Amino acid sequence: MSCASGRTILGQPAGLATLFFTEMWERLSFYGMRALLILFLVDQVAHGGLGLDDRTASAIYGMYVGGTYLACLPGGWIGDRVLGSQRAVLIGGIVITLGHLLLGFAPSSQVFFLGLLVIVIGTGLLKPSASALVAQLYPEGGAGRDAGFTIYYVSVNVGATLGPLIAGLLAERYGWPAGFMTAAAGMSAGVLQFIWGRRLLGDAGRSPMSASSDAALTGRAARAALRWMCLAAVLIALLVFLIWSGRLHVAPVALQAVTTQAILGIAILYFAYLMFGAGLTRIERLRVLALAVLFLASALFWAGYEQAGSSLNLFAERYTDRHWASLTVPASWFQSLNPVFIVVFGPLFSALWIWLARRHREPSTPLKFIFGLVGMGLGFVVMAAAARLVAGGHLVGMGWLSVTYLLHTWAELALGPVGLSVATKLVPPRFVSQTLGIFFVSLSLGNLLAGRIAGGFDANNLAAMPGQFMFIFWFAAVSAGLLALLLPLMRRWMGGVE
Repeated sequence: MSCASGRTILGQPAGLATLFFTEMWERLSFYGMRALLILFLVDQVAHGGLGLDDRTASAIYGMYVGGTYLACLPGGWIGDRVLGSQRAVLIGGIVITLGHLLLGFAPSSQVFFLGLLVIVIGTGLLKPSASALVAQLYPEGGAGRDAGFTIYYVSVNVGATLGPLIAGLLAERYGWPAGFMTAAAGMSAGVLQFIWGRRLLGDAGRSPMSASSDAALTGRAARAALRWMCLAAVLIALLVFLIWSGRLHVAPVALQAVTTQAILGIAILYFAYLMFGAGLTRIERLRVLALAVLFLASALFWAGYEQAGSSLNLFAERYTDRHWASLTVPASWFQSLNPVFIVVFGPLFSALWIWLARRHREPSTPLKFIFGLVGMGLGFVVMAAAARLVAGGHLVGMGWLSVTYLLHTWAELALGPVGLSVATKLVPPRFVSQTLGIFFVSLSLGNLLAGRIAGGFDANNLAAMPGQFMFIFWFAAVSAGLLALLLPLMRRWMGGVE
């Protein structure tokens, strides 16, 4: 049975167009809201914000962004095994829309935080299932699937570029609710577009995994899965009620610390299971050890990189001269620099790796991780120099942040694309799906750490800011240095995997 409708557009399955625009609208809503989040949290109540201190706001930001990655683990499983990818995308999009509506109409902080939780749940359903649908459009795999994912990746960056520009402009002119409602309108457009173009997907993701698959859930197993889902929904509803009614008080900073420790513990237990309880051979265990090192390096990279939406966003708002001609550039617009740089430099990096590979000089995966960590750290050297000017009582030009985002984009292009790829190569096939999920946890852990780092910045102590940015540089440099020392061992542990 064909996985797609059989129709093609420019040589690609027609269903790819449906997924392209669904993901574009979803990323527009996600990055638009993300660019506004911490600015809204710290804004004075008199101006429509929540008036939180930087530490609390950074903790909330870190938990929210980290939660969207963590939710992809159960969300992807539900899409694969219970709902089917098509229904998971549709339901996830509707849930995200409801969450953004809660943000736009939020009369209180409780409603606002409920909206964030709803968005996390919806994103966990939609994002992994949409990616799974792209793969199912190309049952033959190979270069065709690679091309499809490349086109799909463009949609991510188009949405990530437009979201902060549109939401930031409307929030600047008409207030915070207008910015958040932009995200709701974007996701609504994505849902309507998916409903209209769903027929182009054919049978791809229409049902959960087929009964012929060993991983399928049928009969008793499916009913057990639904019972667990209902139990989880009841527990979440109970938790929301307790917080809403004031019976349970949650301190965001303390909760962030506990969540970070819990996620780190989950990762340690999983790698320990692979090492000692999964029946792997000696070579396979050494490869798992190499993967654990890369997992840690990935988490540390994202801890610095994800300052973009927190400390760097606040730096743009408070300490950057954003006047250009007769226009005052919204602080949130700087969040669009990264996706623009990715679109510009992504093909150049791909061509560079291919050129080096033909000459048998392409850097190994650990070496690309080192490049990524160093590039991320250098971005904060630039920020430390800018912070010294700020500490001297000056606003700085927009070029400082622009150069930082350029360096961070180059770093991401060196590290980001190879992380998930190498995760699929270092474990036996039966553990690939689990390992991809746990590698996403490195992004979640990195975002939580990013929130903790950003919370250490004190707006009343500008003299300390250069040192705080240099701290991020030094932990990136030390991490890169340790990984460089491990390179000979890593080559041995990876056993020929590049």
